[in-house]
Amino acid sequence: MKSMSQAEKRTAARFWQWLVNDDAFYSEMPAAEHEQIDMFRLSMFVALHLGCLLVFVVGISWFAVGLALFLYLLRMFFITAFYHRYFSHRSYRVSRPMQFLMAAAGCMAGQRGALWWASHHREHHLSSDTEKDPHSPKYGFLNSHALWFLKKGNFLTNKNRIKDFSKYAELRWLERLDWLPFIGLAVGCYAIGMALQNWFPALNTNGAQLLVWGFFISTVLVYHATYTINSLCHRYGRQRFDTKDNSRNNLLLALLTLGEGWHNNHHRYPVSTRQGFYWWELDLSYMVLCLMSRLGLISDMKPVPAYILREAERGARK
Repeated sequence: MKSMSQAEKRTAARFWQWLVNDDAFYSEMPAAEHEQIDMFRLSMFVALHLGCLLVFVVGISWFAVGLALFLYLLRMFFITAFYHRYFSHRSYRVSRPMQFLMAAAGCMAGQRGALWWASHHREHHLSSDTEKDPHSPKYGFLNSHALWFLKKGNFLTNKNRIKDFSKYAELRWLERLDWLPFIGLAVGCYAIGMALQNWFPALNTNGAQLLVWGFFISTVLVYHATYTINSLCHRYGRQRFDTKDNSRNNLLLALLTLGEGWHNNHHRYPVSTRQGFYWWELDLSYMVLCLMSRLGLISDMKPVPAYILREAERGARK
């Protein structure tokens, strides 16, 4: 049997480190390489986009479009309500089993694990729109929108920023295999399509069609809608509060991201569960979290303090 060459061994080791989110490979790199694009991760990112082109092969059905929309909304909620408002800012409380389920659900969006996501977002708040901000639009639209997380140095999880959650063994385990729920979603879409093709042929769908619409297209839409908060919400919109950064409130992006577009509000008081501070600022994620609270799934939702609202009113009168 032919033995592996040194180059093949390095490639295999690299793939394994990527597969189990072992950041040792990156932490040992020279600092000069941290700004370089990781070509393997870039290829996976591009492949997801190319997968959308298969729509010209599999065609369209109302069920497929409906599934894509449903999975877009569901996974956007997982990112905004779970990864952002809970793991990044702890704006409400949950039980430990519920915490794990929320982290696993968030993995279905394909934006890595909750620990990595929250650690980078906390860094963003600590150094917003400075040279330490991992995705400030000051360094270009593409960098803030997508290139930042493809850089080798940003593969690392800043463990000092996420000590409160990294103490949980089950979250550390999930972090190493965060791709499992994501791939499980793809398998599930294909399996549902095959079942519907056999049992309900009138729906005019199949496994390949639901894989393309429910996984590839829906995922790419979730990706770019999420990224707009980094790239566009620090450029376009209104600033109600003087937050010493470029965060802005943007109605269109709030609708697109289930409430995340009230970004200047959020930067003024990040620990609030709601980001639309007034009733007319539609925040769908907050509305669903209120329902979850009534059902006893979450508790201790943090409100917007009265002094923050008074500050907003003083700013409006100027």
